[in-house]
Amino acid sequence: MGNNQKNVIELEEVVVKFAGDSGDGMQLTGTQFSDASASFGNDLSTFPDYPSEIRAPQGTVAGVSGFQVHIGNKEVQTPGDLADVLIALNPAALKTNMKCVKSGATIIIDIDNFDNKHYKKAGYVEDPLHDNSLKGYTLIKAPITSLSRATVNSLELGIDNKTADKTRNQFVMGLLFWLFNRDVKQGEEFIVKKFEKKPDLVTINKAVLFAGYNYAETVEAIATQFNIKPAKNRTGTFRQITGNIATAWGLIAGTKKADVKLFLGSYPITPATEILHELSNHKNLDVKTFQAEDEIAGICSAIGASFGGSLGVTTTSGPGLALKTEAAGLAVMTELPLVIVDVQRGGPSTGLPTKTEQSDLLQAIHGRHGESPLPVIAASTPGNCFSFAFEAVRIALEHMTPIILLTDGYLANGTELWEIPDVDNMSEIKPPLAKDNDPDFQPYRRDPEKLNRLWAVPGQEGLQHRIGGLEKSDIYGAVSHDAYNHELMSNYRAEKVQRIENYIPKQEIIGNPDGGELLIIGWGGTFGTLNVAVEELRQEGYDISLTHFNYICPLPKNTKEVFSKFKRHLVCELNLGQFADYLRSQHPEFNYLQYNKIQGLPFFIKELKNKFKETLEEK
Repeated sequence: MGNNQKNVIELEEVVVKFAGDSGDGMQLTGTQFSDASASFGNDLSTFPDYPSEIRAPQGTVAGVSGFQVHIGNKEVQTPGDLADVLIALNPAALKTNMKCVKSGATIIIDIDNFDNKHYKKAGYVEDPLHDNSLKGYTLIKAPITSLSRATVNSLELGIDNKTADKTRNQFVMGLLFWLFNRDVKQGEEFIVKKFEKKPDLVTINKAVLFAGYNYAETVEAIATQFNIKPAKNRTGTFRQITGNIATAWGLIAGTKKADVKLFLGSYPITPATEILHELSNHKNLDVKTFQAEDEIAGICSAIGASFGGSLGVTTTSGPGLALKTEAAGLAVMTELPLVIVDVQRGGPSTGLPTKTEQSDLLQAIHGRHGESPLPVIAASTPGNCFSFAFEAVRIALEHMTPIILLTDGYLANGTELWEIPDVDNMSEIKPPLAKDNDPDFQPYRRDPEKLNRLWAVPGQEGLQHRIGGLEKSDIYGAVSHDAYNHELMSNYRAEKVQRIENYIPKQEIIGNPDGGELLIIGWGGTFGTLNVAVEELRQEGYDISLTHFNYICPLPKNTKEVFSKFKRHLVCELNLGQFADYLRSQHPEFNYLQYNKIQGLPFFIKELKNKFKETLEEK
């Protein structure tokens, strides 16, 4: 059947889900397809879904690794709810993801792995190919394993089957290049770059890529191609970026604008480790990285670096943040700049280490002993992790305070098409540096507006002073056990953080700026789904608006004014109500309804719309 006889369907957007064992290369395939779509000009958003076990038994539900990508010819804000196309390399991948596909979706399976042995491993009671559970779907049964092996063996390079099986993801990739009307040459270029030092791997992967493409072109089961045109009205220089990479770059940009060196002291922890990896590649930009022996050493080394005149940064996730709390209190007491990046994950304890959750908000705000205030901000998209890492640097340096930047696993590992900013046009950051031999210098004399102290580093002439965890006397900085001085200094530290509200943007309303019936309230990484759900309901005529918070502590000055414009307030978050509880403590005059999800997954647009309609229809 020739290519000119195929049907081509024009689509505005499509969601593709890749699923297989954690060793099947689903993350690589998803990234490759995303790169090809971005190069073509599609907007996109991705969501990798890793198993929590390092190496679960092959073929089991616990070992399924997934990667979802949403591409479109218009702005894409989420990885999508349900998949239009599912690639399932074994029964476990099919079983795990059937709840994540649309009715009538195209499902591509590796028929070589659909046998009694694999059904049993996946926990199936009956054969899903013959029990009518897939009725209504477009099912493509491709012999992916056998054709990949045959292609590799035909090259006579002496490649064993285990290695040949690792090329199956390229067979899938070739099939998708045909299915979505993409230039297969892009797949070739990706392989050459990926395996440039291993020519045999280049040869076999290219051969399997074309085998998949040719299979899709000739098999009669695949009668339709999909075409998603390039996105319109987006000009500039873009790249696909993860939240972790964006965070690393934002930290570098901030320290460059402040003209200080960056020091990262960190202990590896999922899902934050990639920030450490990325920063370690940039020694040429005055970045020093130290992989500490534990979480406490990581933050303490960062505090030491800030004392020495660099900006200290430490990265972690929830369990690590708990371990860092005592040292964070030291940074509060010494009033040194410090950025703590917390990439949140499912908890408590080791919990769901590879799944997303807005788990640490109350820990970030309150999780230190004594009166120990520090500012907390949160990123809301993979791309704006750059902007809020930059902002964390600004606040830490200009206000002489430790700060916590919250991201999460969804933002950290997910990607979006990000316009590369012109760093030259970004705002300057001006740390309050003390001058050598300043006759008026006192270590705890404060700026009358910001209440920050000056930053005097070791070696500056005439600026010797004591520093440490014991309470300091006002202005002079000597150790003080005076009761009234302790109260005064505690109030100063709290007021210093509160006054940051004068240096952050006002809270905005997305929707009706004059108010209305229902205000959706969100924070952090839930922005994309909340924004799309509200936007779609507004187009349907519902009286609903959104306000989404990036500045948590302190809240923007006009928060009360925004809330007062609406009759009802619904707080949506991926936990059991931490932001809602915080808002009740800050603005108790409002009644906060809650919608919470704690499944290790982001919100779906459909479930949000259903909840919002239900809330609007309640009397």
